[in-house]
Parts: sequence; structure tokens; C-alpha cells
Amino acid sequence: MRATSALHRIAAVVATAVTLAATMVACGSNNDPAASGPDLGLIKSGTLRIGTLTDAPPNVYVKDGKFTGFDNDLITAVAAKLNLKPEFVGTDFSALLSQVNGGQFDLGSSSITVTEARKKTVAFSNGYDFGYLGLNTTKTSGITTFDQLEGKRVVVVQGTVQDDYATGKGLDPVRVPNYNAALGQLKAGTADAWVSPAEIGEKMAKEQGGGTVILAAKELSDAPMAFAVAKSNDKLRDAVNRGLDEVIADGTWTKLVEQYYPGRAVPATFKPGSGSATPAASTTAAAG
Repeated sequence: MRATSALHRIAAVVATAVTLAATMVACGSNNDPAASGPDLGLIKSGTLRIGTLTDAPPNVYVKDGKFTGFDNDLITAVAAKLNLKPEFVGTDFSALLSQVNGGQFDLGSSSITVTEARKKTVAFSNGYDFGYLGLNTTKTSGITTFDQLEGKRVVVVQGTVQDDYATGKGLDPVRVPNYNAALGQLKAGTADAWVSPAEIGEKMAKEQGGGTVILAAKELSDAPMAFAVAKSNDKLRDAVNRGLDEVIADGTWTKLVEQYYPGRAVPATFKPGSGSATPAASTTAAAG
């Protein structure tokens, strides 16, 4: 009888262990980001590794040691919808797209304007923002319009849509690796103008505190901004698009627009995401 009782106790212990193991697996499935959804082809399971810039407020920048800005806060919200942890890494814009397609990053976040040329290197999510070309110059330059740039020394950040614009206009621009370098050229008097992303150029000019650099003019770009993913990763692109529609529908997109671009009118023709998600009502009137 003692032997039989011992066997019963052993069987009970084994049954309990099996039940506990099954419970732990189930709990792990609920808490493990990788287990909660389809394989998204990520560099590290459960983590969205994001290449971005550190010096381009209000879009993408570092504040108090944290990556932030409209684009990065937006992709953080999208990652939360996908149960992924965002991991930001700073890089230069000129290298960003090739790094995304080469597998160094899962995604690129840097107010990237969608162009046909860039589609040869990466795939893009649905558009989440619109932008303006900016004309930064100095108070004493006498330059007030883009039409006055011919024959001037114009600086651009290499590989940007502003670089494309200046090259397309035959301006033979001076190319620098980042926005701080572009601003520095204006302040030092080694450039007459900087073709900038208008929001970034305007903010950086204002942050000088009464300096000589100003935003003299801007014009609306006809292409949206989107997140970049590797051309081979359709699953991640589709997942980001779903998450983007969710943060548009729940009001996060509108909240971030008003936080980072107060007073900026949204063109009536611009529809973020797939167009099926209706943004929450904004206190900012739409542009006609």
C-alpha cells in the first residue's frame, strides 16, 4: 500500500508540473510580442529597430537622451499597437534608406518623402504626413523667393528631397550630412541659402534666439512622407499600415499633429494612412 501511495503522489506531482508548464507557456504566449502575431521578419523578435536622425526637430531628434519628435512618437504609438518595443538608433539621412534595405534597421523614420527614385531602394508605408520645402537664408541676403537661388551658393542635406529639388533646378548645391551642418553654413556665411524641410528649417531658425537665419519662404510638396521598410518585407509594411490606421482612428495622430505643429493647417487633399481611417476632429482648420 505504501508503494501504491507513493506512486499516486508521484503521479500527482507530475500532473501538477505538466499543468504548471502548460500555464507558463500560455502566459508566455500572451506576453511575448513575437508570439502574439505573425512573423514580421524583424532583426530581433519583439523589437522594432528604427533608424532615425538626432538633429531634426520637430520631426526627429533627441531630447534629454530620448528619441522623440512627431515621426518617432508616431511610430512608437504604431509599435504599441503591434505589441512591439521600439529601439531607435541615430544615423545620417544619406545612409538611412540603404541601411533599412540592407537589414541594419527594420524601419526608417525621418520624415521621408516618397519618391519614385527611393522606391528603387526601399518600400514605403502609407503616408502619415505632408511637408513643405523651406527656403532658409539670412536677414541680410535679400533672398525672398526660390526663384532667386540661381547663381547662389545653396546648401542641402545629402540624399534628401531638398537635394533632389535643388539638383533638378540646376543649382549645383553644396551637400552636407545633417541639418546642423546646413544651419552652420548659413550662420558662418559660407552659404547664401539652405533648401530645408520647412518645419525643421523654421524651428531651427527660431531656436537661435534672434539670430541672423530666417525662413524666407516655403512651398507645399506634392508627395507624402512615410516610413521606410525593406522591399522584401511586405509583412512588416502591412502591419505598420494597420497600426497607422489604428492610431489615426483613436486620435493619436491628431494629438501629435497639434503638439508638434501647432497652428499648421492640414490640406483638405491630404488623407493620412490608408484613407479608410478618419482622424479625430482637430482644432486646426483645414487648408483649402
